[in-house]
Amino acid sequence: MKYPRITIKKSLRKFHMTIPASGRVLSVSQDDVHRFSKTPVSEICIVTGLGVQGDAHAGVTVKHRSRVAADPMQPNLRQVHLMHAELFAELKSQGFNVRPADLGENITTEGVDLLSLPRDTLLRIGDDVLLQITGLRNPCVQIDLFQPGLLKAVLLRQPNGELIRKAGIMTIVIAGGTVRAGDSIHVQLPAPPYLPLERV
Repeated sequence: MKYPRITIKKSLRKFHMTIPASGRVLSVSQDDVHRFSKTPVSEICIVTGLGVQGDAHAGVTVKHRSRVAADPMQPNLRQVHLMHAELFAELKSQGFNVRPADLGENITTEGVDLLSLPRDTLLRIGDDVLLQITGLRNPCVQIDLFQPGLLKAVLLRQPNGELIRKAGIMTIVIAGGTVRAGDSIHVQLPAPPYLPLERV
C-alpha cells in the first residue's frame, strides 16, 4: 500500500524526510494479564500518563516483565503499543497468518508508516487522544512460539549488521480519551533534528 505523504526538509542536513500525513485505526485491543496476544474489543479507554485502562502494560513505571526484573522503577515508555496492518499483508506473502491483536498491539493502524517516524512524533487519534512515540518494540523469541520462523520475518539484519525491527512502535500518553476502529490518525513531527527510533 502507498502511504499519503508530506515532505520535510532538514535544513542542516541536505536530505528530505517523507512521512505519512494521516491514516486511521483499524482495530483496538487490550488484555488485563501478560499474554502474548491481546483481545480485540470495540473500544479502548486511554488514560493520560498511564496507557490503556485495564491493560497489563498500563502504568507510570515499566510493566514489561523483563524490564521490571532489571529495574521496576524505570519509567514506562511502552504505555500504548501500535502496529501497522500493512505488516500483516507482508507477512502473509511469506506464509504467515497474523491478524490484529495477535502480536500484542493495542492499536492496529492503517495508512501510517509508523516505522519511518522520528522519536517524539505526536499522533493525534480521533478528537482527544494524543500519543508521543518513544521507540520501537523489540521482538523476542516469544514470536516464534506463536508461529515458528516469525521472529526472523520481523527482525531483519542488514548486510552492515544493522537490525530492522518491524513489530510496531511504543508510545506514552500525553492526552487520553476513547479510541475505536475508524478513528483518524494525524501525524505531528517534533522539531528537528529528527532522532531515529531505537528499541525501548
